[in-house]
Amino acid sequence: MKQANSTALESPSLVVLATKSIRNRILAGDLEPGTRLLEERMTAELAISRPPLREALRVLEDEGLIYTIPRRGSFVATLTEQDVFEILSLRSTLERMAYELGIPVADPALLDPARRALEEMQRCAREKDRGSLVLAGYAFHSALIDIARHRRLSEIYASVQQQLLLCMSRNLIARERFEGLEEHVDRHRQLLEVIEAGDPDVALAALAEHGEGSFEAVAASQRPAVD
Repeated sequence: MKQANSTALESPSLVVLATKSIRNRILAGDLEPGTRLLEERMTAELAISRPPLREALRVLEDEGLIYTIPRRGSFVATLTEQDVFEILSLRSTLERMAYELGIPVADPALLDPARRALEEMQRCAREKDRGSLVLAGYAFHSALIDIARHRRLSEIYASVQQQLLLCMSRNLIARERFEGLEEHVDRHRQLLEVIEAGDPDVALAALAEHGEGSFEAVAASQRPAVD
Protein backbone atom coordinates (compact mmCIF):
# COMPACT_ATOMS: atom_id res chain seq x y z
CA MET A 1 0.00 0.00 0.00
CA LYS A 2 2.82 2.37 0.84
CA GLN A 3 4.44 1.61 -2.52
CA ALA A 4 1.25 2.60 -4.37
CA ASN A 5 1.15 5.93 -2.55
CA SER A 6 4.79 6.57 -3.42
CA THR A 7 4.11 5.91 -7.11
CA ALA A 8 1.09 8.22 -7.08
CA LEU A 9 3.25 11.03 -5.75
CA GLU A 10 6.19 10.38 -8.06
CA SER A 11 4.48 10.75 -11.42
CA PRO A 12 3.03 14.26 -10.90
CA SER A 13 6.37 15.43 -9.50
CA LEU A 14 8.12 14.30 -12.69
CA VAL A 15 5.55 16.17 -14.77
CA VAL A 16 6.06 19.33 -12.71
CA LEU A 17 9.84 19.10 -12.94
CA ALA A 18 9.78 18.41 -16.68
CA THR A 19 7.33 21.26 -17.29
CA LYS A 20 9.48 23.67 -15.29
CA SER A 21 12.66 22.61 -17.08
CA ILE A 22 11.23 22.94 -20.59
CA ARG A 23 9.49 26.22 -19.74
CA ASN A 24 12.75 27.64 -18.42
CA ARG A 25 14.65 26.59 -21.55
CA ILE A 26 12.04 28.20 -23.79
CA LEU A 27 12.07 31.48 -21.89
CA ALA A 28 15.88 31.48 -21.72
CA GLY A 29 16.05 31.12 -25.50
CA ASP A 30 17.82 27.76 -25.34
CA LEU A 31 14.86 26.31 -27.24
CA GLU A 32 14.27 28.83 -30.01
CA PRO A 33 10.89 29.66 -31.58
CA GLY A 34 9.88 26.99 -34.06
CA THR A 35 12.15 24.33 -32.56
CA ARG A 36 10.70 20.84 -32.79
CA LEU A 37 10.66 19.07 -29.42
CA LEU A 38 11.75 15.53 -30.25
CA GLU A 39 10.46 13.10 -27.63
CA GLU A 40 13.44 10.75 -27.79
CA ARG A 41 15.89 13.57 -27.26
CA MET A 42 13.79 15.24 -24.55
CA THR A 43 13.34 12.04 -22.53
CA ALA A 44 17.09 11.46 -22.64
CA GLU A 45 17.92 15.03 -21.64
CA LEU A 46 15.39 15.08 -18.79
CA ALA A 47 15.99 11.44 -17.76
CA ILE A 48 12.27 10.65 -17.75
CA SER A 49 9.95 8.34 -19.68
CA ARG A 50 7.52 9.38 -22.42
CA PRO A 51 4.28 9.56 -20.33
CA PRO A 52 5.39 12.37 -17.96
CA LEU A 53 7.08 14.17 -20.87
CA ARG A 54 3.86 14.09 -22.89
CA GLU A 55 1.88 15.38 -19.93
CA ALA A 56 4.41 18.20 -19.47
CA LEU A 57 4.07 19.09 -23.15
CA ARG A 58 0.28 19.22 -22.76
CA VAL A 59 0.68 21.66 -19.87
CA LEU A 60 3.01 23.86 -21.92
CA GLU A 61 0.62 23.75 -24.86
CA ASP A 62 -2.22 24.91 -22.59
CA GLU A 63 0.06 27.77 -21.50
CA GLY A 64 0.67 28.74 -25.14
CA LEU A 65 4.43 28.19 -24.99
CA ILE A 66 4.34 25.32 -27.51
CA TYR A 67 1.94 24.07 -30.16
CA THR A 68 1.35 20.60 -31.57
CA ILE A 69 0.75 19.54 -35.15
CA PRO A 70 -0.86 16.07 -35.51
CA ARG A 71 1.59 13.42 -36.74
CA ARG A 72 4.41 15.97 -36.77
CA GLY A 73 4.99 16.71 -33.11
CA SER A 74 5.36 19.67 -30.75
CA PHE A 75 7.11 22.95 -31.54
CA VAL A 76 8.13 26.03 -29.55
CA ALA A 77 5.63 28.83 -30.13
CA THR A 78 6.55 31.73 -32.37
CA LEU A 79 5.37 35.34 -32.36
CA THR A 80 4.80 37.44 -35.46
CA GLU A 81 5.45 41.18 -35.42
CA GLN A 82 1.68 41.67 -35.32
CA ASP A 83 1.47 39.36 -32.29
CA VAL A 84 4.11 41.43 -30.52
CA PHE A 85 2.35 44.70 -31.38
CA GLU A 86 -0.99 43.45 -30.06
CA ILE A 87 0.47 42.00 -26.85
CA LEU A 88 2.57 45.08 -26.11
CA SER A 89 -0.19 47.58 -26.82
CA LEU A 90 -2.52 45.63 -24.54
CA ARG A 91 0.16 45.43 -21.84
CA SER A 92 0.82 49.15 -22.11
CA THR A 93 -2.88 49.99 -21.74
CA LEU A 94 -3.30 47.77 -18.67
CA GLU A 95 -0.16 49.03 -16.96
CA ARG A 96 -1.01 52.67 -17.61
CA MET A 97 -4.44 52.12 -16.06
CA ALA A 98 -2.84 50.53 -12.99
CA TYR A 99 -0.42 53.44 -12.58
CA GLU A 100 -3.15 56.04 -13.04
CA LEU A 101 -5.29 54.36 -10.38
CA GLY A 102 -2.54 53.30 -8.00
CA ILE A 103 -0.01 56.15 -7.83
CA PRO A 104 0.63 57.62 -5.30
CA VAL A 105 0.57 54.19 -3.67
CA ALA A 106 -1.89 54.34 -0.77
CA ASP A 107 -0.24 51.57 1.25
CA PRO A 108 3.55 51.03 0.99
CA ALA A 109 2.99 47.32 1.72
CA LEU A 110 1.39 47.00 -1.73
CA LEU A 111 4.90 47.32 -3.18
CA ASP A 112 6.37 44.49 -1.09
CA PRO A 113 5.63 41.81 -3.75
CA ALA A 114 7.41 43.93 -6.36
CA ARG A 115 10.39 44.34 -4.04
CA ARG A 116 10.55 40.56 -3.51
CA ALA A 117 10.32 39.96 -7.25
CA LEU A 118 13.16 42.43 -7.78
CA GLU A 119 15.31 40.52 -5.30
CA GLU A 120 14.58 37.32 -7.22
CA MET A 121 15.49 39.07 -10.47
CA GLN A 122 18.80 40.10 -8.94
CA ARG A 123 19.53 36.51 -7.92
CA CYS A 124 18.65 35.21 -11.38
CA ALA A 125 20.85 37.82 -13.06
CA ARG A 126 23.75 36.95 -10.78
CA GLU A 127 23.36 33.25 -11.61
CA LYS A 128 22.69 33.99 -15.32
CA ASP A 129 19.41 32.08 -15.11
CA ARG A 130 17.61 33.81 -17.98
CA GLY A 131 14.48 31.68 -17.92
CA SER A 132 13.82 32.31 -14.24
CA LEU A 133 14.71 35.97 -14.75
CA VAL A 134 11.87 36.30 -17.27
CA LEU A 135 9.45 34.70 -14.81
CA ALA A 136 10.60 37.01 -12.00
CA GLY A 137 10.26 39.99 -14.35
CA TYR A 138 6.66 39.05 -15.03
CA ALA A 139 6.05 38.72 -11.27
CA PHE A 140 7.49 42.23 -10.83
CA HIS A 141 5.19 43.81 -13.40
CA SER A 142 2.19 41.81 -12.20
CA ALA A 143 2.81 43.07 -8.66
CA LEU A 144 2.77 46.64 -9.94
CA ILE A 145 -0.59 46.02 -11.60
CA ASP A 146 -1.94 45.13 -8.15
CA ILE A 147 -1.20 48.60 -6.73
CA ALA A 148 -4.41 49.72 -8.45
CA ARG A 149 -6.41 47.41 -6.13
CA HIS A 150 -8.63 46.61 -9.12
CA ARG A 151 -9.45 42.90 -9.16
CA ARG A 152 -10.67 42.68 -12.74
CA LEU A 153 -7.64 44.56 -14.03
CA SER A 154 -5.35 42.11 -12.25
CA GLU A 155 -7.31 39.16 -13.63
CA ILE A 156 -7.12 40.45 -17.20
CA TYR A 157 -3.35 40.98 -16.87
CA ALA A 158 -2.94 37.45 -15.52
CA SER A 159 -4.98 36.04 -18.41
CA VAL A 160 -2.27 37.07 -20.92
CA GLN A 161 0.64 35.96 -18.72
CA GLN A 162 2.12 33.38 -21.10
CA GLN A 163 1.96 35.73 -24.09
CA LEU A 164 3.67 38.42 -22.03
CA LEU A 165 6.33 35.91 -20.98
CA LEU A 166 7.13 35.14 -24.63
CA CYS A 167 7.47 38.86 -25.38
CA MET A 168 9.60 39.47 -22.30
CA SER A 169 11.82 36.53 -23.23
CA ARG A 170 12.27 37.84 -26.76
CA ASN A 171 13.11 41.30 -25.44
CA LEU A 172 15.61 40.07 -22.84
CA ILE A 173 17.49 37.94 -25.37
CA ALA A 174 17.59 40.73 -27.96
CA ARG A 175 18.70 43.39 -25.45
CA GLU A 176 21.72 41.34 -24.38
CA ARG A 177 23.50 42.84 -27.40
CA PHE A 178 23.78 46.11 -25.49
CA GLU A 179 22.48 45.47 -21.96
CA GLY A 180 23.77 42.99 -19.39
CA LEU A 181 21.48 41.07 -17.08
CA GLU A 182 22.46 43.25 -14.11
CA GLU A 183 21.59 46.37 -16.13
CA HIS A 184 18.26 44.77 -17.00
CA VAL A 185 17.51 44.42 -13.30
CA ASP A 186 18.69 47.99 -12.63
CA ARG A 187 16.11 49.34 -15.11
CA HIS A 188 13.40 47.62 -13.10
CA ARG A 189 14.82 48.95 -9.84
CA GLN A 190 14.74 52.50 -11.24
CA LEU A 191 11.13 52.05 -12.29
CA LEU A 192 10.19 50.92 -8.79
CA GLU A 193 11.97 53.91 -7.27
CA VAL A 194 9.98 56.28 -9.49
CA ILE A 195 6.74 54.62 -8.41
CA GLU A 196 7.77 54.84 -4.76
CA ALA A 197 8.39 58.59 -5.23
CA GLY A 198 4.68 58.96 -5.94
CA ASP A 199 4.47 61.32 -8.94
CA PRO A 200 2.05 59.69 -11.41
CA ASP A 201 3.15 61.78 -14.41
CA VAL A 202 6.82 60.91 -13.91
CA ALA A 203 5.91 57.27 -13.34
CA LEU A 204 3.85 57.12 -16.55
CA ALA A 205 6.73 58.63 -18.51
CA ALA A 206 9.12 56.08 -17.00
CA LEU A 207 6.67 53.29 -17.84
CA ALA A 208 6.49 54.37 -21.50
CA GLU A 209 10.28 54.30 -21.75
CA HIS A 210 10.56 51.02 -19.87
CA GLY A 211 7.84 49.18 -21.79
CA GLU A 212 7.16 49.93 -25.45
CA GLY A 213 10.19 52.20 -25.64
CA SER A 214 12.38 49.28 -24.61
CA PHE A 215 11.01 47.07 -27.39
CA GLU A 216 11.31 49.88 -29.94
CA ALA A 217 14.99 50.29 -29.02
CA VAL A 218 15.54 46.59 -29.66
CA ALA A 219 13.70 46.74 -32.98
CA ALA A 220 15.74 49.76 -34.07
CA SER A 221 19.00 47.99 -33.20
CA GLN A 222 18.00 45.04 -35.41
CA ARG A 223 17.14 47.07 -38.51
CA PRO A 224 19.79 47.03 -41.24
CA ALA A 225 21.84 50.18 -41.55
CA VAL A 226 20.94 52.56 -44.38
CA ASP A 227 23.78 54.23 -46.27
